[in-house]
Amino acid sequence: MQNLIPIPTADTKEFWEGCKRKVLRFQKCLNCGYVRWPPSNLCPSCHSFDYKWIESSGRGKIYTFAVYRVAFHPAWKDKTPYITAVIELEEGPKILSNIVEASPESVSCDMPVEVVWERAGEYYIPRFKPL
Repeated sequence: MQNLIPIPTADTKEFWEGCKRKVLRFQKCLNCGYVRWPPSNLCPSCHSFDYKWIESSGRGKIYTFAVYRVAFHPAWKDKTPYITAVIELEEGPKILSNIVEASPESVSCDMPVEVVWERAGEYYIPRFKPL
């Protein structure tokens, strides 16, 4: 499959730099401890501007998912059916990704998953597989 290559922005640059090293990184508020995704300058919980980047364990569970039997983008046409899911990570944030190494029939909400990495240019894209 021809991967779509990430285009980092000022807000997402630190996240994608971590992905180059196969590390999931998220912002953690230094005032209230809220771990957020997507990144922003302001904590959505307490409105503090103070944060640091932390490394995630890469483990979580499926919050919700959908099975695509028709490709959303031409780059995915040879991958149908594929599973897109919202993953609730152990650290708290939810991230949209794909479930790999699983059949659509085997996937369920609350299923434990862990990150695996797929090469895309100079980056690695976080995908998730069942534990």
